[in-house]
Amino acid sequence: MPFQVSTLHFLLFASALFAVGAYGVLARRNLLIVLMSLELMLNGVNVALVAFGLRLSANASGQVFVLMVMAVAAAEVAVGLAIVISVFRTRHTVDTHDLRSLSG
Repeated sequence: MPFQVSTLHFLLFASALFAVGAYGVLARRNLLIVLMSLELMLNGVNVALVAFGLRLSANASGQVFVLMVMAVAAAEVAVGLAIVISVFRTRHTVDTHDLRSLSG
């Protein structure tokens, strides 16, 4: 008997991805790890969007929305990495506890 993957399996995987990402954002102190955790959270949302799109509609609206989210995530990574590099050049650290104030 073949194993059939249901929408629940996709949603459990999406929630696990989102939870791991949320833990990384809340618990880690390195800005690069925080950015990667944000990407994990976005990927969890993308998996949920694809699962709901496959389940609830016959057209590919969920997949199109995921592509738009991926494009925005790519722009977010580019801007975020540029900010992290700029902060590292001026402060010589990417630790969030050392970056509590905006003044040098």
